[in-house]
Amino acid sequence: MHIDLTGKTALVTGSTQGIGAAIATGLARAGATVAVNGRTPQTVEAAVGALRLKVPGARVLPVAADLSTEAGADRAVDLVPDADILINNLGVFGVQDALEITDDEWRRFFEVNVLAAIRLTRAYLPGMMARSWGRVQYIASDSAVVTPVEMIHYGMSKTALLAVSRGFAKKAAGSGVTVNSVIAGPTHTEGVEDFVYDLVDRDLPWEKAQRAFIREHRPQSLLQRLIEPEEIADMVVYLSSPQASATTGGALRVDGGYVDAILP
Repeated sequence: MHIDLTGKTALVTGSTQGIGAAIATGLARAGATVAVNGRTPQTVEAAVGALRLKVPGARVLPVAADLSTEAGADRAVDLVPDADILINNLGVFGVQDALEITDDEWRRFFEVNVLAAIRLTRAYLPGMMARSWGRVQYIASDSAVVTPVEMIHYGMSKTALLAVSRGFAKKAAGSGVTVNSVIAGPTHTEGVEDFVYDLVDRDLPWEKAQRAFIREHRPQSLLQRLIEPEEIADMVVYLSSPQASATTGGALRVDGGYVDAILP
């Protein structure tokens, strides 16, 4: 399958590293102009440079803005007035005892993981609908379906994204715009390495630590390893393509078989 996104502009939030960076790279390889987002000019410039090394000739726009704030969202829209593809990847996670999560932490997880995506959807969806073409995606998680006891505030935010995605898909019905969520399973990123070592012996080398984490904390994974960011990106690039025109309102799993159900 040849995916050609030439002439399309994509904004990928939280795309200076990890899954977001892999998605930005995949979209650039497909020919899209990609807006790379992070909170500081330094991290964005580094990510833009790394992407251009991977994809020579890529058209890349730097978007240094804290999208968890209204001001940051406004700045992103000023820098990228029209987006054909919006990938809401920005998110935070962390381990915390359920009874010790403060009100401020509950608010922070909702504002960063959910409200930031809502703001940008609200900003870009009308233009997509007016042009009769667009793609909006939300990077959710297996935690949206299987709430992890060690971070229920994170699970709550990812469950909310499934509802947000389905709701905006209904709003875009018949317009030529598709809206979907992607349920990512346990994925190998720098942040997840820290998370894994919060749960297993820090003296273990990474390969053993990874296997111990899957065995002890994610034993239902059929893949029996962490997913690589590029594997998530492949699904996102497909959903961004004209070939995915009949897929909307869905929650598509790239979870390595982690969720023990046929449907989300």
